[in-house]
Amino acid sequence: MAAPGDQRIAVPIDDPNADTEWNDILRKHGVIPEKPPSPTPMIQEAIEEARRLAHENRLEGKDLDELDELEDKEDEEFLEIYRQQRMKELSALQKKSVHGSVYPLSKPEYTREVTDASQNGPVFVLLTSSLGTNVESRILSELWRQAAREYGDIKFCEMRASQAIENYPERNCPTILVYNKGDVVKQVVTLMTMHGVKTNMMDIDNMLVDVGAIPDNDIRVAKRRREVEEAEEEKLFGKNIRSTSDRKEEDDDDWD
Repeated sequence: MAAPGDQRIAVPIDDPNADTEWNDILRKHGVIPEKPPSPTPMIQEAIEEARRLAHENRLEGKDLDELDELEDKEDEEFLEIYRQQRMKELSALQKKSVHGSVYPLSKPEYTREVTDASQNGPVFVLLTSSLGTNVESRILSELWRQAAREYGDIKFCEMRASQAIENYPERNCPTILVYNKGDVVKQVVTLMTMHGVKTNMMDIDNMLVDVGAIPDNDIRVAKRRREVEEAEEEKLFGKNIRSTSDRKEEDDDDWD
């Protein structure tokens, strides 16, 4: 028979994590482990920090017209700082905007207009289908023209794939080739890796950022992202309103 001091006593424990006087006594004597610190303060701190950063950066990506609309809501001195920043960014873009449209290519000038030109910055080449039935090729050609207008500081070129590469497979059209410093640094074959026929300017923006043609915080990219977010919020808000309205009509019908 074990000595009284060696006997284990079954101590009743309902919830070892509960904040009770009994559990405090048990923890003090090492019967149950110390309660781990609550993650709530850390979570709350992270939320507060996220809110602070969102508030500080609330004007990021807004253009001059949008900043003017906030005159009655924001401190004038604070707004002026962002106005000067936007004007400086726009001025820098205008100085670099030497393109503004898609360059049609022919094989004899390919080396000069693409390979050699890429020594001064990335050059984006779109190889299109020779068939009018290639939907992806038509979609990307439209996006290519829009990108060339918006990103005048970047060179966008276009050429029939069959003229660039003999016997180039039609199933590989459209194809995007990105040149930098004389080499192909990225190749996109068809829109399968983007969003297929739903590919949009956000996909083009992401590609430009991915190859380092523009920074992730480029004001044009930031503006489009914000517009997409606002459209999604408006769409969701409208859906909620319709849902509430439908429920109200159902309730009214129940009373009839």
